[in-house]
Formats: sequence, structure tokens, C-alpha cells
Amino acid sequence: MSREGKFLIHCIESYRLAKRMSGAAVVELFSRCGLFDYIMRYFESLHTNGDRYLVEDFDEYIANHTVSTLS
Repeated sequence: MSREGKFLIHCIESYRLAKRMSGAAVVELFSRCGLFDYIMRYFESLHTNGDRYLVEDFDEYIANHTVSTLS
């Protein structure tokens, strides 16, 4: 498995644990908001950050995505 693939799994698991969600729910949320594309696009920057930063960054991305789709 590639480094990027392992990192995607790490992101799903980190978010799942932080938010007490199922893995399936996280995958659905990330897919709906385009977070997988975001993570892959910014892999080089994101993979150097800790889990807390990642969860906060993903929350911000999701909030911005939700606002932009409502406009």
C-alpha cells in the first residue's frame, strides 16, 4: 500500500475516534465533502501534522464545504 493510502486510513481512523463515529459514516462524510481529494492534494503538508490538527482542519473543511453548498 502506498504512503498516501496508509495516510488516508490514518485520517479516517483519527477522525472516527475523535468524533466517535463509525468508519462507514466517516467515509461517507469524507466522500460527500470531497475530503479525500483534499487530503490527497495536500498530502505532503498534512501528513506532517498531528491528529488533533488534522481533525480540526477536517472540521473546518467540512464546515466550509457545508456553507458553500448551502449558498
